[in-house]
Amino acid sequence: MWKKTAMFWLAAGLVLGACGSTAEEAGTSNTEQTANANDAQTTDNATENGESQTTQDPNSQAEETDSVNSGENTDAKAEKDATAENEETSAEKADDSSEDPAAASEEIAIEYHMNANYDIVPNEGTDVPKKVVLLTFDDGPKEAEMINSLIDTLDKHDAKAIFFVNGYRVKANPDLLKLIHDRGGIIGNHSYDHIILKKESDAEIKKQMEDTQAIVEETIGEAPHFFRPPNGAGNDYTRVVAAENNMLHMNWSVGSLDWVNQNDSQAVIDNVFDQLHSGSNILMHELPWTVEALDDLLTQLEAKGYSFVDPRAIDTTKQP
Repeated sequence: MWKKTAMFWLAAGLVLGACGSTAEEAGTSNTEQTANANDAQTTDNATENGESQTTQDPNSQAEETDSVNSGENTDAKAEKDATAENEETSAEKADDSSEDPAAASEEIAIEYHMNANYDIVPNEGTDVPKKVVLLTFDDGPKEAEMINSLIDTLDKHDAKAIFFVNGYRVKANPDLLKLIHDRGGIIGNHSYDHIILKKESDAEIKKQMEDTQAIVEETIGEAPHFFRPPNGAGNDYTRVVAAENNMLHMNWSVGSLDWVNQNDSQAVIDNVFDQLHSGSNILMHELPWTVEALDDLLTQLEAKGYSFVDPRAIDTTKQP
């Protein structure tokens, strides 16, 4: 009997032990599941937060990139605009330079000089025409209409001339001197007051010549390189002052006598041809009948095979 009872309790104990073990395993499993669930929730939350951060960062990065790119684009645009502006400015300067006759100064070879007879002759060793004349006009500047007419005719014949001016006339009409210069006339010094210099003191001669140099340079920005004494009445000292001021002391070898044969344009032409020779240094004046005669005079000179020497081609340092 006691054996049956003992077996009963032994079996019951085994059953209860098994149930406890199962319950403990179940509890452990539930705890692990809860922990795993919590971990999973944490991971999900972290993932969501991470995704949210990741989603936000690219946008932020994109904004920063756009900002940088925008800055780079702005800089590039500014640089491009600046380059375009510089190119445009350079082009404008180039255009201005091409329109401004003083901007592209013409290179003229020194191929002639003046001899003791005041004729213009080729330099030794040069192959240039001998049959030339030099055109000169004294006692200006007087009137814009006459100046323009003279230079219109010179331009028609592709000729240049020296305009010997008086200082007092330049002072009274500086715009007329500018007109001659701007239209390509070569300016010469003809003393300030058009007086007979050889009768004056050395001090007065110097003043007459150098005051004219100064007022011409003040007016057009350059001083004359040619000097002609009024009435051809110079002396040794006028030559000295001319040399000191880098001027060629020049008279003439052919006189048109336009100051004598007034109101007679044909007489101007006849007087020139009566004395004409190669190298003729022709004296004329800014006078209405000379203006009228000039086109026919130059046409007839060309018909006889003469050309017109450019005064800038004359060596002003070689005084005979």
